[in-house]
Amino acid sequence: MILLRVWASRRTWRELLYVLVAAALRLPAFALALLGIVACALSVLVLGLVLLAAVLVLARRASRWLRVPARRILGWDWPDPQPLRAPTGWGRFLALFGDATAWRALAYCFLSFPVFYTGAYGTAIALGSGLAAATYPAWWFIDPGGLGADAHTWPQTWGKAALGLLLLLAAPWLVRLTVAVDRLLVRGLLQPTAAARRIAELEAARTALREDSAALLRRVERDLHDGTQARLVALGVALSRIEHRTSEQPVREVAADARRTVTEALAELRDIVRGMHPPALDDGIGVALSTLAGRSAVPASVTVDLRTPPPGATASALYFAAAELLTNIARHARATRAEIRLREEDDRLTLVVHDDGRGGAATDAGGTGLSGLARRIEALDGRLHVSSPVGGPTTVTLTVPRE
Repeated sequence: MILLRVWASRRTWRELLYVLVAAALRLPAFALALLGIVACALSVLVLGLVLLAAVLVLARRASRWLRVPARRILGWDWPDPQPLRAPTGWGRFLALFGDATAWRALAYCFLSFPVFYTGAYGTAIALGSGLAAATYPAWWFIDPGGLGADAHTWPQTWGKAALGLLLLLAAPWLVRLTVAVDRLLVRGLLQPTAAARRIAELEAARTALREDSAALLRRVERDLHDGTQARLVALGVALSRIEHRTSEQPVREVAADARRTVTEALAELRDIVRGMHPPALDDGIGVALSTLAGRSAVPASVTVDLRTPPPGATASALYFAAAELLTNIARHARATRAEIRLREEDDRLTLVVHDDGRGGAATDAGGTGLSGLARRIEALDGRLHVSSPVGGPTTVTLTVPRE
């Protein structure tokens, strides 16, 4: 009954299927790990470094296709590895060699191979030997002499049958042990560490807070635009009517003075609304930057190369950064031309603001606003680089994550 109950369990069959499928997938993963060992041995050569970098990139991606059978068969999943936080080009190439996630994934590719192949081989031996031994009593009637020296008599075949039943009973537990060891390896090598999970949670919370703040600013902007601003316009119209319809000079003067105050308040309110959420952003970051360049005191050109629009909070941060940089150019650079370039590289956005001014700008220089801008960009997991030799030109490059 115990044997029937164990083999009737859906868990047994799912885990057996998982072990067989995973064993097949671990063969190329193990080959990748061996290739990594060869690349480490050749790392004194440039070719070896290139090969090792390619192996680490593949190891990072291996966890995605190695988890497919776990998710489909066992309903067991683990998150994607955190993206490599490094700039593109040589910086990303060099960062691969210090990426703990890639090395841990490569270690999993190496260690999981013997685990699954030992489990699959042991299970196959247990099932084959167990089934053969369990049927000894029946085979004794067919071919008594072909069962070996240990089963000359029919009662002796029952001892073999009992051993076969024990092997059949042990096979599911061997499968479960294999799956349990694999879970430990996944937990230790593929899943994020506690520190990485905490960082991811904080980043997600910060992103959600930033999105909520942007949504709140847009809501306040709409309320001011559709409510307060409309009432001020109506008040200005009413005061204008009073001014033109009354014949009493003191009343006309008071109405005119009040109308001017309302006009000034409307101008200030528009500036406040524009500082919260520029309406041009509703038409996309490209239109917003073009509008910004059109209002710039220094003639500026805009080039935008994006595959898809960035999230609202990211677009807003880039817009205000560009606005601040154009203001700095107008105040300090003595430039005649400026350029704004926005492009997308992998999962990051790069904003470049260039001018032909006198140069000498630096993030630690007082009065330029670059130090505050650098702090705000770093708070978004971004980077700010300033190239501004004395005599110019000046190029400020901002790189921020897309999400």
